[in-house]
Amino acid sequence: MPLLDEPLLPAVSFAETTKETNPMSTIKVGQENSQPIEIYYEDHGCGSPVVLIHGWPLNGDAWEKQTAALLAAGHRVITYDRRGFGRSSKPGVGYNYDTFAADLDALLSALDLTGVSLVGHSMGTGEITRYIGKYGTGRLHKAVLIGTLGPYLVKAPDNPEGVDPSVFDGIRASLRDDRPATVMEFLKNFYSVGGADGKRVSERVLEANWVVAIGASPIGTVACIDAWIEDFRKDIARNDLPTLIIHGDDDRILPAEVTSRRQAKLLKDVKSIEIDGGSHGIPWTHAEEINDELVKFLS
Repeated sequence: MPLLDEPLLPAVSFAETTKETNPMSTIKVGQENSQPIEIYYEDHGCGSPVVLIHGWPLNGDAWEKQTAALLAAGHRVITYDRRGFGRSSKPGVGYNYDTFAADLDALLSALDLTGVSLVGHSMGTGEITRYIGKYGTGRLHKAVLIGTLGPYLVKAPDNPEGVDPSVFDGIRASLRDDRPATVMEFLKNFYSVGGADGKRVSERVLEANWVVAIGASPIGTVACIDAWIEDFRKDIARNDLPTLIIHGDDDRILPAEVTSRRQAKLLKDVKSIEIDGGSHGIPWTHAEEINDELVKFLS
């Protein structure tokens, strides 16, 4: 027989309990045929808001070390998965920075965020730069660019410092030919395996990253290569925010001389830091140093 004549707590459905306690959710940002296009996000903590925008080909979980540090420092921390990656929808369209910026704007608007700081890594820096170019800085407080794409990555007549277009043609071809192998080789360069930073990364980290990456949209994974080589120079001119740039001097994905050093010269209010021996994957390999700089800058 029951110990109590009446239940200790009123009966509630599982949906009702998770509605208030589960910090994970989605927002709709578009429609493709019969399916909605939804962006998955997580929203934790309280205090001044910070949105963390991940790099290719990962998802919002890549920020696990920064999320913990920023929550401990008293921030509200929002991460999200770019369309085509992680737990967001994987449509066949929309893999360009105008659309990525619109997705970010939809998230900021849905959560009614103001005074928000945007922190991007790698491809995530493009969302920040294009968002500012399209929507301005009215909602924003500060910007942080880690392993940035820079002003304009591809070589062109008016951009002789860029990378030869054949490099990006090769990446596209390799992904179409053997995406699993190409992604693993990319991740080895991501962490500069064989260099100083490569010693800071275990095989399990590479495997975990690979599992996330191979679960991304095959269409989106390839289509994002075209986004990498978009021209951000006009967008950068609209950035009037205090901006922190952090880059590794052994970045084998986005070398500093092509990206961060050039971008820093175009910004009005910028602090630029280069990490000695740092790979492209410095949010993981140099998490303590990154976190210290983030907390100081965003306070």
